[in-house]
Amino acid sequence: MQRIDDRRWIRPARRSALALRWCSAFGAAVTACLLQAGLCAAQAPAASQQHLRIVGGLAGVNQYTRYEEPFWTRELARLSGGRTTAEIVPFDRAGIRGQEMLRLVQLGVVPFGTAILNLSAVDDAELAMPDLAGLNPDMAALRRSIGAFRPYLKKVLRERYGSELLALYAYPAQVTFCAKPLASLADLSGRRIRISSATQSDWVVALGAVPVQTAFADVVANLRSGSIDCAITGTMSGNAIGLHEVTSHIQTTAVNWGIAAFVANGAAWAALPKDLQELLQRELPKLEQAIWTDAETETRGGIACNIGAATCVGGRKGRMIEVRPSADDATKGREILVNHVLPAWLKRCGPQCAQPWKQTMAPATGVELR
Repeated sequence: MQRIDDRRWIRPARRSALALRWCSAFGAAVTACLLQAGLCAAQAPAASQQHLRIVGGLAGVNQYTRYEEPFWTRELARLSGGRTTAEIVPFDRAGIRGQEMLRLVQLGVVPFGTAILNLSAVDDAELAMPDLAGLNPDMAALRRSIGAFRPYLKKVLRERYGSELLALYAYPAQVTFCAKPLASLADLSGRRIRISSATQSDWVVALGAVPVQTAFADVVANLRSGSIDCAITGTMSGNAIGLHEVTSHIQTTAVNWGIAAFVANGAAWAALPKDLQELLQRELPKLEQAIWTDAETETRGGIACNIGAATCVGGRKGRMIEVRPSADDATKGREILVNHVLPAWLKRCGPQCAQPWKQTMAPATGVELR
């Protein structure tokens, strides 16, 4: 996506193209596309009912299949006594690039959407702040970081994107799968490693390795062909696509996690009846908590399945060797964060991002800018 210097605008032609893509994703459910205004209109529901259109997170992962989809397609109708229904589609099956989600919500093309912050950070580097590579070695650290960042993120989304933050979801830990043996982080030097975000790229470069941007669907094929030597991805999602069959070692340092913001277009949110707003404000935090709990459980469960432990549940047992982070790895990871990842992020983000870091992340993490 072309970088937009003025964050509040998109070219009309681009806006129309994005709107058309969104509308076509819902097919028969969407009967009119108001492209000139950058909005999609669904067939008007009866006055006593509400029908919401939702764009969810990544298809096929637990966040979507176990939580987002059931909540919107079944639970919402039950909770509202049948007064509100919804349809949902994962963004990566709707023809929507993750980098575009916040723009689409801002325009009203997507009324309610799930935006992965590290993907949105391609255009707005500030959004990567709470999940930089190496910042959160465990779930407790991630919770502290998000707790500190949430009020600031809510303000940014409202003022910069005209959107309301309704929930924050966490994906499981992103770890490193390798096809060749290793004993420590230092052994990754010189290897070609699959990454999916700028902050992961910073981490890999600092290790002396080569970052290779690779779509999730292409990871296994690239490992088999030797195009990459290792891949950073989720513990259980890696198992789901068969990484335990094409790699031998799993280095379990949490490089980062993956945070998704569920947001509403400001006008779409304001148009909801008050009782529906109150219902969502009451129930979405419960959905958020369930997703966070599952992310922590799945992080451990994914490792168990990949190494073939008896505690494996929900995945396929492999025979991988687990490489746990040593004290030296922890020290090296902190050094990479402070001396490489954080400065690289600040360079992308600009000097105006220093103050938000000092106000939010520094007190929560103990990591100061140099």
